[in-house]
Amino acid sequence: MKLKPLDDRIVVRPLAAEEKTAGGVILPDSAKEKPNKGKVVAVGPGKLTDSGDRAKPSLGKGDVVFYGKYAGTEIKVAGEELKILRESDVLAVEA
Repeated sequence: MKLKPLDDRIVVRPLAAEEKTAGGVILPDSAKEKPNKGKVVAVGPGKLTDSGDRAKPSLGKGDVVFYGKYAGTEIKVAGEELKILRESDVLAVEA
């Protein structure tokens, strides 16, 4: 990928929305929610602190993260849907 995020930003590839509910009901396309889970594909160098140093990012390439429903900016690169988020927009990392 030819995309390099700046500062504390990360690039995430959203994972597909759930096809079925926990009870086994198959969801039509109109009822599916936007995915709020994705895989990190690129990480910026870290946030610049007041002293001029870079704070090391706590996320890495390949991490599966959860983020807010309307967080970040959606972009399309080479026909692929991606999302650019700040590290602070990430709510949790899948263990």
